Amino acid sequence: MTDNNDSACSIGSVSFGSGRLAVIAGPCMAESLQLCLEVASEMAQICRQLDIGYVFKASFDKANRTSSSSYRGPGLETAGPWFEQVAREIDVPIVTDIHDPSQAAPAAQVADCLQIPAFLCRQTDLLLAAADTGKTVNIKKGQFMAPWDMGQAVDKVRAAGNDNVLLTERGTTFGYNRLVTDFRGIPQMRRFAPVVFDATHSVQEPGGLGNASGGKREYAPLLAGAAMAAGADALFIETHTDPDSAKSDAASQVPLDEMSNLLRKCLAIYEIARKT
Repeated sequence: MTDNNDSACSIGSVSFGSGRLAVIAGPCMAESLQLCLEVASEMAQICRQLDIGYVFKASFDKANRTSSSSYRGPGLETAGPWFEQVAREIDVPIVTDIHDPSQAAPAAQVADCLQIPAFLCRQTDLLLAAADTGKTVNIKKGQFMAPWDMGQAVDKVRAAGNDNVLLTERGTTFGYNRLVTDFRGIPQMRRFAPVVFDATHSVQEPGGLGNASGGKREYAPLLAGAAMAAGADALFIETHTDPDSAKSDAASQVPLDEMSNLLRKCLAIYEIARKT
């Protein structure tokens, strides 16, 4: 098992694990080019003001929706050009998630980082396909996984010759539509790779609305601050101009107009935690 306590990696020009806070943020789903540009532009401006590294995130396909009737997304053929325009106009790196090995190579044409969904973090073929693109791989810890077992997922990516790998904590299944975050997992997983904390999926209530996931977005800032104190290298936050109208994860996304204040507080905790 590898042990990379001081490891660092990057997504485009944004470094993770090097002592500077980084943020991966955007709408859960790439609903439109306008939404992607608006969120990316506002987030880039906030992060420049706070000297935080920023990476834009949006999904082109939500293959794990609660109901088969739920909208899955625009698909890569439509969203891919949107990502390219965001990267070109806003000058930010792009993260998007993949659910099948066949999506890795085409997604890598328009994204700087390929994200592995939590439910798929043990899927060797998916991890290797992502690693083989040469792009950064962000592996979300499965709700069923112990933190120390995530080192095996990191090893699969590195064994394929790709050292640009991140781990993301997003809560553990507690039962009956609830998740709980064990913050001890952050320093435990930092033995293997830089750790990102997913503040919005950690407050999600999977299937909590019956045919869709619920959530308690008001607790996302609280958990984000706690993750900073626990030593997380970066934050993952889904944000939307009008979360209640979002086509996925409406209950857990943070309103875009609240992000500046949230990140300002998290940055203060991040800096204090690294002085102690």
